[in-house]
Amino acid sequence: MRRKLLLYLLVALTTPAFAQDGVRKSFEFLHMPNNARQAALGGPNVSLADRDLNFFFSNPALSGDSLAGTASASYQFYVASIGQATVAYAHKFKKLGTLNFGVQHLNYGTINGYDATGAPTDDFKSGETVLVVGKSHQVRHFRLGVNVKMAFSNIAGYRASALMMDVGGLFVHPSQDLRVGLAVKNLGAVLSQYSPTSSATLPFDVQLGVTFKPEHMPLRFSITGYNLARRNVIYNDPDAAPGSFDKVLRRLTFGAEVLLHKNVNVLLGYNYLVHQELKLANAGGGAGLSFGFSARIKSVEFVFSRGGYVVGNAGYTFTLSKNIDSLLKRRDL
Repeated sequence: MRRKLLLYLLVALTTPAFAQDGVRKSFEFLHMPNNARQAALGGPNVSLADRDLNFFFSNPALSGDSLAGTASASYQFYVASIGQATVAYAHKFKKLGTLNFGVQHLNYGTINGYDATGAPTDDFKSGETVLVVGKSHQVRHFRLGVNVKMAFSNIAGYRASALMMDVGGLFVHPSQDLRVGLAVKNLGAVLSQYSPTSSATLPFDVQLGVTFKPEHMPLRFSITGYNLARRNVIYNDPDAAPGSFDKVLRRLTFGAEVLLHKNVNVLLGYNYLVHQELKLANAGGGAGLSFGFSARIKSVEFVFSRGGYVVGNAGYTFTLSKNIDSLLKRRDL
């Protein structure tokens, strides 16, 4: 059962359900939430600005100069031995301004190997990694950003690599707590294929979202549309025939923050596509629901999240962030 679930996760996990259309994409791990706040808010989010350095992975315009000197580390525990580690750092250079650096690595753990007849062979390890450098620029109420990414994939000894970029924009309302973000993700080219006969393709996507806080409520809401460049987001289910409203919901995630204190937030999220794709036949099992909290103690922020997949299985993510300029005794370069 554990081996079957692990293999299933290799197919279905690569994003909390960024389900794929008829032509499956490579490097789908790039759509996975790589930090606790994003995972708790339901997954994709391109509009929550200046809150968490890790959000520059989602939209390069979400990180500004106010986060310079911040370092962050995250780890996600999935089922079996699958885990994902992410580190990020923003540094302010004298001539270049603030640049964001990140590394995201997904480790699929040890997987049992089988030949074409079903006979067991040697076990193997697989993983995927992306290196990211990002830059943003503010122009009045708008912020523009670009990420350059180098991705590497190793699946059972078959390797591929790709060079990509993300282009993002953000509108910050001058008087209201309102932000609108847009990200065009994974533009680029495959540099090397898994094999001479393979044809790896990039997981191109367009995402649009809004984050807003009602003036007299201790709540902040985020709504994000994703998979906007794909005609069909149903994963390999010929019997599925969703209606128009269902098709719209499969492209949206919903997140909410309960602002208990300036240093303590409760996080909630719902991803309808995850729920539809990972629920059991006779029960939802909490698939698609996520929650977490963030707490700042002095200069260190800790964020925790839990995301449900199927009955008895969930993913847990932990993130630590801190401004380390004083620790490094940084000098302007």
